[in-house]
Amino acid sequence: MKLLLPCCALFASSAFGHPADEWALGVETGYLSKVGNNSPLDYDIIPTQLVLHSPTLFPLWQGQEGDRLVVRNRFALIGESIVDGAEDYYIGFSAAPSLEYWFPNEQTALFFAIGGGAGFTNAGDTFGGQGQDFTLNWFAQSGLRQQLNEHTALVIGAYFTHHSNGGQTDPNPGIDVLGATIGLSWSF
Repeated sequence: MKLLLPCCALFASSAFGHPADEWALGVETGYLSKVGNNSPLDYDIIPTQLVLHSPTLFPLWQGQEGDRLVVRNRFALIGESIVDGAEDYYIGFSAAPSLEYWFPNEQTALFFAIGGGAGFTNAGDTFGGQGQDFTLNWFAQSGLRQQLNEHTALVIGAYFTHHSNGGQTDPNPGIDVLGATIGLSWSF
């Protein structure tokens, strides 16, 4: 009987699945401001991303209390409104592994993702701007994911991104911005 109860409890707790084992589609937005001295121009950017997380790819660690450390994929379609800077918009994509620590309650996770991709902007001849339309992007994001219910989660984070034309023009100032993001995610 003692063996049966833990098995039943395990079955009951996983009836809906762990959030890290499901696909999740989210929308995130925020506000980013220039950091560093790459460009002589000030930049303020409002990023909006459609983000897809895969189910767990690599379970790295499982604690006795039910907490776990996992790796998932993160894919994003990016649309940025450049509020202050030489360009007006940026449209692109990015991909990255996402390292997630899930607490035993299966409702809260800390995450960190680092990756990159490519996209297009409306570059002009402004000194300190990108210099061409095709650009690369690199980002790092860390934050907190909190399940609001079985399928919906609130996502808040700190977000850094770098845009560069990869040295295809001279000079190649790049854009470095840092700020906060907030979003909602739906698992399926």
